[in-house]
Amino acid sequence: RGIMARMTDVAQPRVGGARPSRRALIRGAAAAAATIAAAPALRARPLQDRLKLAAVGAANRGAANIAGVLAEDLAFLCDVDSNLLAKGVAQVEAGGGPAPKGYADWRVLLDEQGDDLAGIVISTPDHTHFAIARAALRKGIPVYCEKPLTHTVAEARELLRLAREAGVPTQMGTQIHATENYRRVVEALRAGAIGDVHRVDIACTTSWSDGRWGEPAEPPAHLDWDLWQGPAVARDYVADIHPANWRRYWRYGMGTVGDMATHWVDLAHWALGLTTPSVVEARGPEVHEVGAPAWLEARWLHAETEDRGAVEVRWFDGGRKPEFCPLPNCHVFHGTKGKLVSTYSSMDVQLDDAEATFEAPERSIAPSPGHHREWLNAIKDSGAPAPLCEFEYAAPLTETVLLAAVAYRAGAGEPIALNSEGGDTEAWSKFLSTETREGWDV
Repeated sequence: RGIMARMTDVAQPRVGGARPSRRALIRGAAAAAATIAAAPALRARPLQDRLKLAAVGAANRGAANIAGVLAEDLAFLCDVDSNLLAKGVAQVEAGGGPAPKGYADWRVLLDEQGDDLAGIVISTPDHTHFAIARAALRKGIPVYCEKPLTHTVAEARELLRLAREAGVPTQMGTQIHATENYRRVVEALRAGAIGDVHRVDIACTTSWSDGRWGEPAEPPAHLDWDLWQGPAVARDYVADIHPANWRRYWRYGMGTVGDMATHWVDLAHWALGLTTPSVVEARGPEVHEVGAPAWLEARWLHAETEDRGAVEVRWFDGGRKPEFCPLPNCHVFHGTKGKLVSTYSSMDVQLDDAEATFEAPERSIAPSPGHHREWLNAIKDSGAPAPLCEFEYAAPLTETVLLAAVAYRAGAGEPIALNSEGGDTEAWSKFLSTETREGWDV
């Protein structure tokens, strides 16, 4: 089943491939200057040696993100699960800090402490990312938010608008972006190691799938199920959905593509200067109303710009590895001179000319001080480099990834025109956003 979506409602920025164009550099410099000029007026604070932070979510990615900011003053911690909250408090204490004040409801946390916060770290299930980040940005609080940035396409677009308006440092939790190997791949591709890249194939063996509503059950005593649901339409608790299996359900996550494609597609966007696509196509098993598919194949087409040709990115998850992907989890960049195969930690350049050899270009991308540290440094010093996964970059990446799920779920087996000016949009538009409960727009 294939579904094609032509995104004529989204303007296609002309972004550089091999290197940023002069226009892009001027635009970026102007945006940076505007951000620096606007931030003090929006939220003036004295420079602090240690930033007073809050973290929402204390388990899984939450624990990793707590570890990433422990050098600062993590004064407040929020989790709807009292057991996980206690573990998070113990983690902060074990790291040498005083016990943070605990909250179950992030709305109460922001209401009581928001005016004094230098930043907030969000590590909750996907369906709550947007509401928390929106509330923080409205208060002018810098935000670090786990990937994917949002649960829906509409939320990604709105959060980008809010981030621009707030003018504060932001960062999406795509930690692999800070690694040295990704930098070397970007440098090689931008230097023309395999010529002009026209296609990228990505294989991922992970499978978050087949969520199904079982018999209603009593939530565990340590879990506030109503708060866990947050802005999502309320329903009965089912066993094992917390703390991780929520990814299998459309109501709370977006399956494997929502979880993992943000990491893997990130490298193609970074290296080739991609933003939102012009065409999206996806197929998988028969669509189920409740849960994500066991496997998904997706295709994003990025139109030609003044700096590069058209680029096709293809995604295969749940074991659907094509024969031209030599590793279970990898990228394969196809260029006019050969291929480049990469993983999180490796790179292999395969040139068509048997006599040619690959020589790594001179390093041009500075090492990251750490994915969390990029964000923290930008909060402390307006002259510090902007975080590489700030929302200006992360929102279009998230939108791209989520559009694969939209195309798959909308599927009638025929091409679908995403045209905001008219036409039959009912098939796809209902998947671009989701219903929100009252009381969660704060």
